[in-house]
Amino acid sequence: MTYEIEIGRGKRGRRAYSLDDIAIVPNRRTRDPKDVSVSWQIDAYKFDMPVIAAPMDSAMSPETAIALGRLGGLGVLDLEGLWTRYEDPQPILDEIGALQDEVNSPAVTGRMQELYRAPIQPELITSRLAEIRAAGVTVAGSLTPQRTQEHYKTVVAAGVDIFVIRGTTVSAEHVSKDHEPLNLKQFIYELDVPVIVGGAAGYTPALHLMRTGAAGVLVGFGGGATATTRRALGIHSPMASAISDVAAARRDYMDESGGRYVHVIADGGMGTSGDIVKAIAMGADAVMLGSALARAEEAPGKGWHWGQEAHHLELPRGDRANVGTVGPLEEVLFGPGHHTNGTSNLIGALRRSMATTGYSDLKEFQRVDVVVSPYSGN
Repeated sequence: MTYEIEIGRGKRGRRAYSLDDIAIVPNRRTRDPKDVSVSWQIDAYKFDMPVIAAPMDSAMSPETAIALGRLGGLGVLDLEGLWTRYEDPQPILDEIGALQDEVNSPAVTGRMQELYRAPIQPELITSRLAEIRAAGVTVAGSLTPQRTQEHYKTVVAAGVDIFVIRGTTVSAEHVSKDHEPLNLKQFIYELDVPVIVGGAAGYTPALHLMRTGAAGVLVGFGGGATATTRRALGIHSPMASAISDVAAARRDYMDESGGRYVHVIADGGMGTSGDIVKAIAMGADAVMLGSALARAEEAPGKGWHWGQEAHHLELPRGDRANVGTVGPLEEVLFGPGHHTNGTSNLIGALRRSMATTGYSDLKEFQRVDVVVSPYSGN
């Protein structure tokens, strides 16, 4: 059986599906949502819910990372963001929020590029991570592959529990004529902390990342609500197919490695509870959320959301988006919900979907039946 279709006489392509194209079908006896477990564990760290915060300045500050940790999730601080460039980033956040409300505005993008030109201060990396550690929650920080060699010793010395290497596309091997690239396999081997790395959007690159020793692989290109990578670079991978492909790599790597399990973490394009449910149904162990958490009252962006792509100095491929505010972080995650569009009580919705389809934990729920159902707007 082939899944390729003919695009034209000179090109064939594989049909891929987005989360909007997928629907979950209940085929088992139902359960009480209170009997469903949504806990998740990676390495030695256990969490009450499969939610990791995307390292974005609009969604995560040290304070919100602590709040998410206390609620049972994992907050990840962007160690190349405003919190490590400015002693007091609040005036900068206020200015970004007050920029003229215009989509694709060169003036807005230019000003954000200027604000993010301030140098990263290693002492701020240390102090921000120390603040999170002092609160007694799991400490996680993120660097891009380009900055990892420069700052990882500072990050590890600060006592990070989980290290995240996150880029638009991260490969196990990078070819460059100008500089020695990051050797992921050697780097991960020498670290004493679990590493989550990505993005990857296909079977082969994900398998290569798993072979580096990563504890988790990020699926997708991140920045779903704000990224314009598809328009700027022509690169896009529908998430349902991408998650399924990487889950298959996880299965085959388990056989290859004699049972080593690498977690699959869906990253990007999951702004509603239904997207989260379908991501796990397709094989994800956890989800990395940006816009969904940026809607919380505690979020630094105060209803505005942007990622690293929005202020790239040479090729910006992201927008600052107005995602609005739903309510306190606890309401966004656990309710009670007051919104019918899937933006509040995200974990409650996940529990109810698992209960409705008859599954008691996340690993079981990955086996739920799905159908291809072209998006109709409902």
